Amino acid sequence: MGLFTSINTAASGMSAQRMRLDVISDNIANAETTRTTEGGAFRRSRVIFKPEVSQPYWKSPFLPEKLQNRVGKGVEVVEIEKDMDSEMRLVYDPSHPDSMKTGPKAGYVEMPNVNIVDEMVDMISASRSYEANVAVVEGSKAMFLKALEIGRR
Repeated sequence: MGLFTSINTAASGMSAQRMRLDVISDNIANAETTRTTEGGAFRRSRVIFKPEVSQPYWKSPFLPEKLQNRVGKGVEVVEIEKDMDSEMRLVYDPSHPDSMKTGPKAGYVEMPNVNIVDEMVDMISASRSYEANVAVVEGSKAMFLKALEIGRR
């Protein structure tokens, strides 16, 4: 492992969590948007992560291949996907310009599938993950400085 591997790993986590925070804030900002360019109400977005791994520098001759640990290099954002699984909320408001005019749901407005409480929980989780990665960078920096201090003696 290189000298800056821990910092690079933490930096990839910070970048991924920053992207997650941006998507969460977009969801919250559009929690009441009933008309989008794609048509219909806004759909919640979510970030999909994937670990970055590499082969280890040394392989044990005693362990099977599937039990060999691979070295983690961080995380990367694979995609930002729309949540098509959860139901849209229906709110009765016949005076709304986007309310349904005919059918069994006449007078109802299809609202985004954004739950503010869930978004806030995700935001807290993302900011705590970001803070944990900052702590890793600070800890690595402190270890480097201590190693330099020991080397001066």
